[in-house]
Parts: sequence; C-alpha cells; structure tokens
Amino acid sequence: MKKKLLTSALSPFEQIKKEDENGNEYWSARDLSKVLEYSEYRHFLPVLEKARESCFNSNQAVSDHFEEMLDMIDTGKGAKRQVDSVKLSRYACYLIVQNADPSKEVVAIGQTYFAVQTRIQEITQIFFAPRKQKKSCVKKRLKENKKPMMPILRWGKRYGRLLKRLAVRCRKIYRWQIVLRN
Repeated sequence: MKKKLLTSALSPFEQIKKEDENGNEYWSARDLSKVLEYSEYRHFLPVLEKARESCFNSNQAVSDHFEEMLDMIDTGKGAKRQVDSVKLSRYACYLIVQNADPSKEVVAIGQTYFAVQTRIQEITQIFFAPRKQKKSCVKKRLKENKKPMMPILRWGKRYGRLLKRLAVRCRKIYRWQIVLRN
C-alpha cells in the first residue's frame, strides 16, 4: 500500500483526505499513521500528543483541530470493527508531520506538502476576501511593522501617482496571466 500511495500522481496526503457532511476536509489519524510509515498506530500516538501540545502552545483551540472519532477497520475474513481515531484538520496534520520522525522520506514530503498547501490556502483567503477585510488586514500589518515601513511610506507619498500607475499596470498584467492560464 505504501508504494502504491507514493507512486501515484496525487500526493499520498491528498489521497487520504476526506470530507465530512459539511464539506470540510479532514484526515484520519489512523490513515495518516500508515502513510507516515508507522508500523502500528500505538507508535504514532506520541507524535499525535506532541502535535496537540504544539497546538495548545500556539494558542489554538485543540478541539478545533483534533476531534476524537470512531473509525472502521477491516479485520479478518471481511469483518469490520470500530476503533478509536482522531479527525485531523490541515493544521493538525502540519503539526504532526513537523513532530514525526525526520529520518523518513515520506515525512519530508509531508512537511513540504502541508507547508505549501497551507500557504496556498492563506493566499486564496486573502485574494478572495472582501475589500474591507483586505484594507483592515493591510492596516493591521502596517501598524505592527510601522518603523521598518516608514521610509517606504515617505517615498510612497512623494511618488504616489507613479505608484498608482504602476499598480494599475501590474493588475492588468496579472489579469492577463490568469486569462492565459485558463
């Protein structure tokens, strides 16, 4: 199964992704442990606990990212039984691969996958956010980093018209790139 997951065109993490009844994506901890090449789920549990601790230390609600659930597994002769598992968000998976065994190649692949996907999601949210949200986000960032931005802001006041023209041209170029991609 491991070889089959790694050689497919889709990422192995994309293959085990599931959706709940509300359309939210999630991963099963049992499936993720198999992809990360842990021989047994019990060997994966310490990594899961480290990830929960990291989530708590980063002031995130652990229950939003790690939700206890029951999973069905196959037993001998086609029978199935319920076992404990954890429903993981993308952020939880990211924390897990950061805390997993770094000597495994699939862990490195996972770290890259979740870092890139998280960044894509952030950019998408910013790009499709309403205009008021974008303005408040920019203002907040400017307040946080005001001192390093001051020379740029002074330069911007002097050359405001030039910057506006440049921004309009950049938007036009970006729109053409989107059209050409489609």
